[in-house]
Amino acid sequence: MLTSVVLYTSANLCVKELSHLGTFQLVFLRSAVSLVLCGVYLLRAGIPLLGNNRRWLFVRGLVGMIALAGFFHTVRHIPLASATVIQYFSPVFTVLLALLFLKERVYRLQWLFLGLAIVGIIMVKGFDPRVSWGMWSLGLMSACLAAVAYLATMKCRDTDHPVGVVIWFHLMAVPVMGTLSLGDWSPLSSGDWTLALAIGVLSSAAQVLMTVALHKEDAGMVMPFKYLGAVLALAAGWWGYGEGMSALSLAGMALVVASISANTFLKARWSTTES
Repeated sequence: MLTSVVLYTSANLCVKELSHLGTFQLVFLRSAVSLVLCGVYLLRAGIPLLGNNRRWLFVRGLVGMIALAGFFHTVRHIPLASATVIQYFSPVFTVLLALLFLKERVYRLQWLFLGLAIVGIIMVKGFDPRVSWGMWSLGLMSACLAAVAYLATMKCRDTDHPVGVVIWFHLMAVPVMGTLSLGDWSPLSSGDWTLALAIGVLSSAAQVLMTVALHKEDAGMVMPFKYLGAVLALAAGWWGYGEGMSALSLAGMALVVASISANTFLKARWSTTES
């Protein structure tokens, strides 16, 4: 999980370095590389590219594509740490969606932690003038759609291979984002091509490692380590781009990370006890 976090942060830094490119172009380049990697894996393993549970695979691909475009856009326009923390708000939406559609139980203490996370995300916006209301709202929309994508992934976990679930995102993003980027395509230098390739490879490797971690260990033990990505993003933004943060903005970030980590850990503990 720690290696996955480092790779995801590295991929996001590459996105930041390519902020002179359009959002649609960035998503297209990332998806094109990942599509090749996923496609080769599935073909070598003899797994059908289009999977089985196609209705939910379509939902996973569509909302995942829009969510990633929203996240890349916020990374381009606001501090990296702020964009990362807002994206980490997706577990809050996941809990609400699981309550509505999967009828999962939500404990009282979970509501407390979710409420604290909401306070923290408001603090990130309220005390950082570089985060406009538009970018803040776009980040939250991206986090909400990421939660829908996670819900769709859960619907497919008994019917499709994890890589088969992921590839639907790339199968949709390549033609859609490629078409949308045609009108605003920017020529790439050799360095840009290297960074674009790195985004696809690093993101794919990070996703695989995170999946392995969740399969091999209790989610409540490993998921909190994911939120160290906010610390890495903060350090990278400060060191590479001079993105300082006010004390109150930092407090808001810490509140979001701590609340969601505690919610994840307790939910896993309660699930183990009940089973």
